[in-house]
Amino acid sequence: MAGAAPPSDPAAVVSQKRALRTKIRSALRTLPPYQRTQEDDAIQDIVLNSPWFKSSKRLCAYVSCDSLREVGTSRILSEILSPAAGDSQGRKKLYVPRVEDKNSHMRMLHISQLDDLVANSMNILEPSPVGDDGNPREDVMLASDPVDLFLVPGLAFDRSGNRLGRGGGYYDTLLRRYQALCAKRQCNRPLLVALAYSAQVVDEGIIPVTLHDVPVDALVSPSGTVPISAAALQSLAPMGERSSLG
Repeated sequence: MAGAAPPSDPAAVVSQKRALRTKIRSALRTLPPYQRTQEDDAIQDIVLNSPWFKSSKRLCAYVSCDSLREVGTSRILSEILSPAAGDSQGRKKLYVPRVEDKNSHMRMLHISQLDDLVANSMNILEPSPVGDDGNPREDVMLASDPVDLFLVPGLAFDRSGNRLGRGGGYYDTLLRRYQALCAKRQCNRPLLVALAYSAQVVDEGIIPVTLHDVPVDALVSPSGTVPISAAALQSLAPMGERSSLG
């Protein structure tokens, strides 16, 4: 997967990332509500109609937060958890994030309905650690079967797969751990797909990257899906999803 060479000065990387985050946050704040709604609908339509989503059996997805101006995932989550989505054996299995502390520790826990989500201290919806049955929710790191799809948020993305998060390191840490688990188990890594508003897609070379930053396999914007890695090309290309961002 192509990408910019990691800058040699760590302090410069931190400064560049901070400046880019400020710029993207400003762009998102000025995004008109009607345009944001249109882009939310377009992105979720693309995901729901894609062969890679339809064929997925187990996946991790973020619960979008309006105050963070993340691309909406409400329709995607509702589709996955809808009783009409299939019988108990054919339905997809969904894991969503729960932040455990301020040290980049986040878990992906299994939920079976939207009511499993509760607001945390920052008013962000996340799963309670214990289910209605009194048992701990299944952690994706401990699940017997691997997930095949990860839908990830972020602040900025480019067509080489580079992703700029919000600075907490939660997703990069979790993704590195899960990829290491896949290597240990000798199973395929899940397809990492980022969802981005048009204002979040930047030119290549703009996002400063380090060795700890995990790139994504594909990028979905209102304009379509851009496969980036070989795994994404294999998953997306057969169905003609070779659209560009324009």
